[in-house]
Amino acid sequence: MRRLGYLLAAVALLVTGCAGAGAAGGGGRTLVIAIVSNPQMKDAISLRPEFEKANPGINLKFVSLPENQARAKITASTATEGGEFDVVMISNYEAPQWAANGWLENLEPHMAATPGYDRQDFIPSIRDSLSYKDQMYAAPFYGESSFLAYRKDLFDKAGLTMPAKPTWRQIAEFAAKLDDRANGVAGICLRGKPGWGESLAPFTTVANTFGAQWFDQNWNAKLTSPEFKAAAEFYVNLVREHGEVGASSAGFSECGNRYNQGQAAMWYDATVMAGTNEDPASSKVVGKSGYAPAPVEKTQSSGWLYTWSLAIPKVAKDKDAAWKFMAWMTGKDFVRKVGETYGWNRVPPGVRKSTYDIPAYRDAAKAYAQPTLDGIADASQQKAMLNPVPYPGIQFVGIPEFQDLGTRVSQQLSAAIAGRESVDGALKQSQQYAETVGKSYQEVR
Repeated sequence: MRRLGYLLAAVALLVTGCAGAGAAGGGGRTLVIAIVSNPQMKDAISLRPEFEKANPGINLKFVSLPENQARAKITASTATEGGEFDVVMISNYEAPQWAANGWLENLEPHMAATPGYDRQDFIPSIRDSLSYKDQMYAAPFYGESSFLAYRKDLFDKAGLTMPAKPTWRQIAEFAAKLDDRANGVAGICLRGKPGWGESLAPFTTVANTFGAQWFDQNWNAKLTSPEFKAAAEFYVNLVREHGEVGASSAGFSECGNRYNQGQAAMWYDATVMAGTNEDPASSKVVGKSGYAPAPVEKTQSSGWLYTWSLAIPKVAKDKDAAWKFMAWMTGKDFVRKVGETYGWNRVPPGVRKSTYDIPAYRDAAKAYAQPTLDGIADASQQKAMLNPVPYPGIQFVGIPEFQDLGTRVSQQLSAAIAGRESVDGALKQSQQYAETVGKSYQEVR
């Protein structure tokens, strides 16, 4: 309860006004939906008239924000019962914790009352990651693990062959050979942008496979351990020496833009990237990419597990209308609508098993469909971590304090990438932040 109090006090400082939730619009009821401004979400926003036409009297108002801003605003509103939003976009980091806190609506009764919604069609690991006590509190929009995209044409030109299961050491060697600054092509693109859901996501998978932990089983902080230091030095050096220009401010979107414009030979990130890579409307490298499993060092696999999903805050005024919208955006028919309207590469991946049975999607996604499913299937702590840890999560630490802790550590990592701080200095400061969190858990053991 003390830790929850700290969280509530912190997020209360972030709350800003967002009038309109629960209000009546000119044509009827208006739902206010907080959403992350990723490409797949933009497609959903553009299809809004389809929903409004099928549901007279329900109007949609989207509040679309960059990832870091969206997380802060949604957390603040939900934790303080601000009531700004009728539907919020969250992930498998927030869903179980917020359900345990009583902040979210249990979706099981809504799913059961919706013909054809088919809860069992969700990929089990994705479904379970959004559940608390076997009850779902968020509905997945898309799911992902992480893998490595690489330019097959550049590999062929350099006489290189991507292994079926590459190591990070091999990837560093490839990046050095493929780095072509004269022609504006980086050897690899890796996130360096501060944010616990930005640079910390790929970096933590590297740390895991190097044998590192954020905390040991007794909640001792381990950010200055030899394993954590080795991972940090490797990541920082790789992106500084062979990564993209301006790496310390590059996140998922920035790396995606660079890779799709032919400005990077490799890109390690979320499997959801593949749809954009293969979309002729946004990419200059369509058909030129191969997709390899997340690189490893000491573990069997290292890919993460993540899903952007929709949830209803407990204080939402019209939960039935909110669920109607959620069922539309996370249902089977929506998948087909996106495919038929925008092309099958833009379908939300990694969530419904039935999506992978659609012939048109299988054909469009043949380069990355199976690697995506394999990555999600392999994403578990037992495979991705060398040592046991006391927290849930692969690319995040599944505790409330990680939103602040992870952001602080990511700022240190970004400073090291930018050359403003040494790796040792960054980890020393990060260790102090982590020790404070670890001690609070030791005190309640």
